[in-house]
Amino acid sequence: MHELGNVLIPIVFFALVFGMFYLYIVSRNKERMALIEKGADAKIFTGERSASTGKWILTLGIFAVGVALGILCGNLVTNAGMVDVVAYMGSIFLWGGIGLIAAYFIGRRVNGHK
Repeated sequence: MHELGNVLIPIVFFALVFGMFYLYIVSRNKERMALIEKGADAKIFTGERSASTGKWILTLGIFAVGVALGILCGNLVTNAGMVDVVAYMGSIFLWGGIGLIAAYFIGRRVNGHK
């Protein structure tokens, strides 16, 4: 029974990921086609994408740095004698959250807000 689970779990996981991407692309295409049929200009699909993408990349990058710092700090705290799971999970969530907060304030500063 375990052998079957070891084979089926990755197959189901990748099928679900593929299905989500497929549904996203198909629904996005249908939405765009409906807007074009109603007379919307096709330029609306490429206008703000670069600014929005840059913000998400900045947020994701700072979050990844925060998670990496969390793993490093979790290792240091584990070496000091704390329980492994508590040290790693606590540090990852703490530093990941700090990274997201930092990304929020950096994003506001980049957009011109004080």
